[in-house]
Amino acid sequence: MSEEKKHYMTLDGKQKLENDLEYLKTEKRKEVVERIKIARSFGDLSENSEYDAAKDEQAFVEARIVQLEKMIRDAVIIEENKTAGDVVSIGKSVKFLELPDGDEETYMIVGSAEADPFEGKISNDSPMAKSLLGKKIGDEVAVQTPGGEIQVRILEVK
Repeated sequence: MSEEKKHYMTLDGKQKLENDLEYLKTEKRKEVVERIKIARSFGDLSENSEYDAAKDEQAFVEARIVQLEKMIRDAVIIEENKTAGDVVSIGKSVKFLELPDGDEETYMIVGSAEADPFEGKISNDSPMAKSLLGKKIGDEVAVQTPGGEIQVRILEVK
């Protein structure tokens, strides 16, 4: 039997997953069942695209419910202040300077369940986060990106 994958997340991230799960179970499931009933009333199911689409959506919703339940069950809550203040770790924001061009960027390192690059949250499994984890303010780090290797200097960790 393989070891279960742990899902690192903040308390807020876990709450968001629990809210999503509750919505899927209490509202979305009912909506999909109603769509299936309506589509079924159209008659011949062998050529009923509405029925097929509703059944596909039902399968998607049920799979997502299972996925969310597993993520919540295997959640590891990221505790604040477990590492030194100047060390990059999951749950902290890190500001760095790209070398030599000088672009500054800030990201919060979170578990994959919470990752949202558009909100500045990157997964601890991403190449950037893997390169930065455990490093300290002032460290210069080589980061492998899809566009090639870049050098960054860590300016701030909070």
